[in-house]
Amino acid sequence: MPSPKAKNPSRSGGSPVLGSSNGRYDFRQGSDPTTARLRCPESPTRRRALSSLLAIDLWLSKQLGVCACEDSSWGSVRPLMKLIEVSGHGIPWLAGTAYCLYKSDSAAGQEVMLNLFMGLLFDLVLVTIVKAVVRRRRPAHNRMDMFATFSVDRYSFPSGHATRAAMCGRFLLAHLVLAAPLRVLILLWVGLVGLSRVLLGRHNVTDVVFGFWMGYCQYNVVEMLWLSPQTLVILWNFF
Repeated sequence: MPSPKAKNPSRSGGSPVLGSSNGRYDFRQGSDPTTARLRCPESPTRRRALSSLLAIDLWLSKQLGVCACEDSSWGSVRPLMKLIEVSGHGIPWLAGTAYCLYKSDSAAGQEVMLNLFMGLLFDLVLVTIVKAVVRRRRPAHNRMDMFATFSVDRYSFPSGHATRAAMCGRFLLAHLVLAAPLRVLILLWVGLVGLSRVLLGRHNVTDVVFGFWMGYCQYNVVEMLWLSPQTLVILWNFF
């Protein structure tokens, strides 16, 4: 006669499997018999895929960091890359926009410059928050000799230069009347700013790619929260 315990595996301390017949998910008992844990057997595969993508990102970023120092393979181009780096820095953009806002003698020009200034502030705050939350270290081959850095700049994700370049590029193309060569020049500048971040070893490839996407979306927020001329008059009188 079979033992009564064989009819009830839960009494023998086993781990009964509950769930669908294809075994995608199962519930296993822990130390407390009244609790159950949902385990997804696909998670190790996803972790391996993410680890592989991260390894490719780190390897590719290291291979492209050809201007990380003077003795790198493209070390002679490093001064030019650093000049492009300064052109995408937040301080020159904020100072230049504030100056244009002060000197503008038309309501339309003041409106455009004010919204660009607010967009730059929004970009600065958002990038700072994301960097503080993610806390991804900069590439090991990077040399910390950047212009006007802050404590949060020791983190790499996302690239603030890339977010700023993407947002400002869309803004200028949408709100300034420019000839075709100047529009091409702006697009070229945006691409060079992102490329310089990887060539200088400042960021990994994914930092720049995500930064471009983030800056592209930031411009949409700026358009949604656009300050009208009436709001400009109110702010101008207040200050």
